[in-house]
Formats: sequence, C-alpha cells, structure tokens
Amino acid sequence: MTAETATQAGTDAEATAGTQTEDQAEDAVQNAADSDAVVTSEATVAETDAIDTGDEASDETDDVVDSDDSDDADSDDDEDDEDRLVEEGEIAGDYLEQLLDVLDFDGDIDLDVDGDRAVVSIDGGDDLTKLVGRKGEVLDALQELTRLAVQQATGERSRLMLDIARWRSDRRDRLARLGREVAERVLSSGEREALDPMTPFERKIVHDAVAVVDGVVSESEGAEPKRRVVVLPS
Repeated sequence: MTAETATQAGTDAEATAGTQTEDQAEDAVQNAADSDAVVTSEATVAETDAIDTGDEASDETDDVVDSDDSDDADSDDDEDDEDRLVEEGEIAGDYLEQLLDVLDFDGDIDLDVDGDRAVVSIDGGDDLTKLVGRKGEVLDALQELTRLAVQQATGERSRLMLDIARWRSDRRDRLARLGREVAERVLSSGEREALDPMTPFERKIVHDAVAVVDGVVSESEGAEPKRRVVVLPS
C-alpha cells in the first residue's frame, strides 16, 4: 500500500469519525492506523528508545580538515536540518488543520522543533480528548497518519511528534516524576524494582529521570509489547 493510499485511508476514517460516537470515532481512526499502511510504526516509535550515536568522523580525519571550513559545514548542516524539520511541521500542520475541519473540531495548532524532530501540538478545543483516546491509542494512530502525510510530501520518513490536549506533555511529566520516585525507593531499600510495561517513548523518559539519581541505574527487559524498565542499585 502506498503512502498516498494510506493517507486517503486515514482521511476516510477521519470523515467517518466525525459522524460517529466517541468510541466509534476512536475505533475508526485506530483501524486505519492498524492497516498495512503503518506496519513500520513500531520501528519508527522504537527509535525514541535508542541512543542516537550519529556518524562521527575519526580524529585523523578531523586533523586534515581546516577547522574554519568544518565549522561552516556543520553550521550549514544544522541549518538544513532545521529547515527540513520546519517544513515537516508546516506540512503536518496543514494536514491536521484539514482533519479538524472534517471532524468539525476546534483547536489551535502550534509548530515547534525539539532536537531532531518536528513537534506539532493541538490545544484549545473542548472535544480534543476524543482525539487522544483512553490511553492515547487514537493519538498514536493520528501521529502515524500524520507522519505518512509528511512522507508523501517529502519522500522521507518522518519522526514527527504529535501532541493533543497536552496528553504527551502531561504524560512525560508523570513518567519523569515516577522515575525519580522509584529511583529514590531503590536507593533507600537496595532492592530492584520493575515498572509496568511501557512504550519505547515512555521508557526513554523513565531512563532519563533515573539517570540523574546517583547510586541507581535502569535497564529495559522483556520483549515488546511487554518490555519494561527495571531500576536497580548501581
């Protein structure tokens, strides 16, 4: 299935959702995201759990490159990357604006760049929680459909992050707080503690929170979708 077909499938599901109940709307969008068009979603999300080491040049290569030229090249690359991410955000914003019109939902769309990914947030509407779902399932589906729309326009896979009604932002804060609390308990008791299964995105947040507490470390164990964070004394 092509990205164009996938985007059309998502649009059909969204139009249907506008005339259904909340539960039916969630099912419609979720079914669209579960189609063959998003078989790569797990690999895309899993990238957030990895440490991006990049392609580092060797010391020997650095020695033979003029430092001024190297700095200029790095600056140009950074500007190109930021321009690309800004473009992704604008494409996603247009796509989501059409989606909100189809569903007759109100919301303000905000575009930003966070590190190596574009971030699009929708907030300000009374019914936006319907586009989040019970545990963020509808939000995840819409994020994948939005990434496909960006890929169709740019020809490159996107790692864009979509947030609606601050669900991901609030979730990030709760998980960071949980990570610190568990780390403090493990530091005090000396006993390892395993958390509930989480997505790669959620595990990354917990790992970062645990890392700032001296005397404890965290690691992931198990297989998806039941992979979980374990905190233990260092």
